[in-house]
Amino acid sequence: METLSELITSSGFAGLSWGNAVMFLVGGTLIFLAIVKKYEPLLLIPIGFGTLLANLPLADMGSYGEGIIALIYNSGIKTELLPPIIFLGVGVLTDFRPLLGRPLTFLLGAAAQLGIFVAALGAAYLMGFTPREAASIGIIGGADGPTSIFLASKLAPHLLGPIAVAAYSYMSLVPIIQPPIMRMLTTKKERAIDMPQARPVSKTTAIMFPIVTGIVASLGVPSSAPLIGMLMFGNLLRECGVTERLRKTAGGSMIDIVTIFLGIAVGATMDAAHFLTVKTLMILVLGAVAFSFSTAGGLLLAKVLNLFLKQKINPCIGAAGVSAVPMSARVVQQFVHDETDGQVNPLMSAMGPNVAGVIGSAVAAGVFLTLLT
Repeated sequence: METLSELITSSGFAGLSWGNAVMFLVGGTLIFLAIVKKYEPLLLIPIGFGTLLANLPLADMGSYGEGIIALIYNSGIKTELLPPIIFLGVGVLTDFRPLLGRPLTFLLGAAAQLGIFVAALGAAYLMGFTPREAASIGIIGGADGPTSIFLASKLAPHLLGPIAVAAYSYMSLVPIIQPPIMRMLTTKKERAIDMPQARPVSKTTAIMFPIVTGIVASLGVPSSAPLIGMLMFGNLLRECGVTERLRKTAGGSMIDIVTIFLGIAVGATMDAAHFLTVKTLMILVLGAVAFSFSTAGGLLLAKVLNLFLKQKINPCIGAAGVSAVPMSARVVQQFVHDETDGQVNPLMSAMGPNVAGVIGSAVAAGVFLTLLT
């Protein structure tokens, strides 16, 4: 009996706390949303299971310990390796032609970063976060998970778990969050504005874009170079037409492998001690504010531009300026299609500000790094 008692008291069961139980529920909820609701399953399943692992007493499976997950975290996230590689894969999968065919939508992608700065200022001046913490929270408004992880790992690693969960959660909730905002800020007449086809984009233009943008953006905001540089390198692999093997690898197996490691390491930062705090709740609230203001920012700029344009643009496409590619553009398409009984279908027009938002959020992260490091 003494041996049995010793085994029980030295097991993880004896070390379980109410905090571990709550985090098991959080991790289980993420897995449920991924499987049943199909909300970002490639990300939420690794994050959810990482959360379960991090809350196993004595298992040393958290990102802040000394086990295998900590090795992935220290070598892949703290060294800033994995998020830029994700951007490389995103660049391969992104078609910038809708943006190049209608360059005005660059402005909508930039305006859709409004929520980043609104949330950052609110976090710093209203909720008492430090400037570095506030910047890391604000970037949630870019609706770009890898960028949020990249910035938080540098400026506020102790908040990485809740920031990553908020970023990916709001990305997955785009179909729920954005339609009410578009309905509130546009009229029926504005939703019915049809947009002509964008001008065709030559192969030379498509090839030069990642080269020129990578150089100019990195010279302007050097801190953004790890993200912008890898994004544009990936896009060059896509567009040049002579690196098919590299394109397939970067946009397929490599991004899948990195997503697995990134997701489980981020999930493993969510142990009870780090996650169950008042700050986590505040981050979730600020993330919703950031995302809402970003959606509204792109939309409202489109309405302002219409005051000066002869050929009006459908302001709903401005809502796609957040960088949840291509989900946000699809949500805009579905919303406008339903509101106009299928007469207006702005999917390709919405893709312009959508891909511009990827660049915008990376540049915003670079600005914060320049100012705060």
